Amino acid sequence: MKRAHRKLLMLSCAALCSPLLTGRVVAENSSWFSRQTSVPKSEPSKTPQSKAPAQPRAPSGQSGSSEVEKSIPSMVPVSGDNAAYIAFDQGQYLTALKLAEEEAKRGEPTAYTLMGRIYGDGLGVPKDDSKAYTNYAKAAELGDVQGTFEAGVALAEGRGVKKNRKVAAELFEKAALTGHAEANYNLGLLFLKGDGKPQNPIRAFQHIQYAAQKGLAQAQYDLAELYQTGTGTEPNALEAARWLSRAAEQGLTAAQYDYAVRLLQGFGLTKDESKIPMLMRAAADKGVPGAQNRMAYLYLDGIKVKKDLVEAAKWRLIAKKNGFADKTLDTMVAKLPQAERRKAATEASAWNDKIRVGEAQ
Repeated sequence: MKRAHRKLLMLSCAALCSPLLTGRVVAENSSWFSRQTSVPKSEPSKTPQSKAPAQPRAPSGQSGSSEVEKSIPSMVPVSGDNAAYIAFDQGQYLTALKLAEEEAKRGEPTAYTLMGRIYGDGLGVPKDDSKAYTNYAKAAELGDVQGTFEAGVALAEGRGVKKNRKVAAELFEKAALTGHAEANYNLGLLFLKGDGKPQNPIRAFQHIQYAAQKGLAQAQYDLAELYQTGTGTEPNALEAARWLSRAAEQGLTAAQYDYAVRLLQGFGLTKDESKIPMLMRAAADKGVPGAQNRMAYLYLDGIKVKKDLVEAAKWRLIAKKNGFADKTLDTMVAKLPQAERRKAATEASAWNDKIRVGEAQ
């Protein structure tokens, strides 16, 4: 059976280090422990996990996506060594649970991890964090890397078990030694703050760097901050820009906004300056008021876009509705001819309606 989904603990480095930029946006993953989940694919995993060096390293510049795309086979018979995961992928959660229970009786570690996922997310059964942790802990005891990581997440959050970040750190470290990217990232965060591990910026940098090289966008975002502030490494503005660019390319909202601002300030990579409108628009479309207001300035001043006062007014009205104050732009809008103000208001309203429909779906 294959490992279950991955969960990432996301603590933005901005909460621990000096801000990269004035007005830095709070990342989607700015709380201590929030998770990003994906669905396991249907393929057996009977070979033992290989060990990685104690100090995590990866080839320079290596990147990629940490996401595991959902794969749902059509009418695949639910049988064989991988039956539980095939059933899971097809949404047959109760069948998956039953099959996993049978696998668990035969001592299959990943079966416990899958059961932990089902109970933890309440898939076909009532959500039960206690049962989820119990299964993850058993998987960890039997040596499943993903189960070890999940048990660490539960202990770090106090979800289904009493919070214990020291034990969580031990589990993250165990999983990190196998090359588990998210475990390395979480371990780095604990070293950074000195929570569950002694505060050690150098170790924090090493683990977060490894996760960033493995393609985790949040790790890339935080690594940029470490380079910018010289935390655990020598300050390096060029490396900070490079890693922020990579996180932005992966669609991390905070990175898209921050990097667009850096480019406007002349601190990004020259080759990326043409991306300013695209990055700022991406963050604006995801509801970042600061990005929405900066879109107004892009159109007001014609920065990498065609100057358009109506479009500028539209974005100002959107940002204002979301609570962003700017008297200069408000004055600009007030001075527009009535027809242009009305058009901007109509377009702003249409944009808000479109966003609301998208959120509802």
